[in-house]
Amino acid sequence: MNTESKEKKTLSAFLAAQRASVLAIVDGLDTEALTTSVLPSGWTPLGLIEHLGHAERHWFQEIVAGAAEPLPWPDDHAPLTTPRTPEVVFAFYNDQCRRSDAVIALTPLSALPRGRHPEPLGDELADLRGIILHVVEETARHAGHLDIVRELLDGGTGLGPR
Repeated sequence: MNTESKEKKTLSAFLAAQRASVLAIVDGLDTEALTTSVLPSGWTPLGLIEHLGHAERHWFQEIVAGAAEPLPWPDDHAPLTTPRTPEVVFAFYNDQCRRSDAVIALTPLSALPRGRHPEPLGDELADLRGIILHVVEETARHAGHLDIVRELLDGGTGLGPR
């Protein structure tokens, strides 16, 4: 295995671990809990999962690959809520992650993005490597948000992949 393959495998493993954390943290929550906001900003766990699906789609399809298929609903909701059911949102998130993985598998880490993200991040994320790191960071940050909300919802702590 060459150096790039090893690095890509490592970055992909970190991304997969953060995605698994997000899903494990909300595992076992019913629809009411998934759609309940416990913070003044108003976001819900389900809305945040959908947001993460949009982030995967944006960064890997729109920016790295240069195009994404249209969605049957508008992109993102403020303040991170969704009218869709948990089944639809989790299927969307899982599908976007699979699509992201396919883009990552076919793209060299040093490849320049085909799409353009607005400044200042657009200049900072100059290749697939930087974009993967950004999505790992964003997913991890939101996993932390979900950890706190889960504790507020039902007292659950120490959740995540075992």
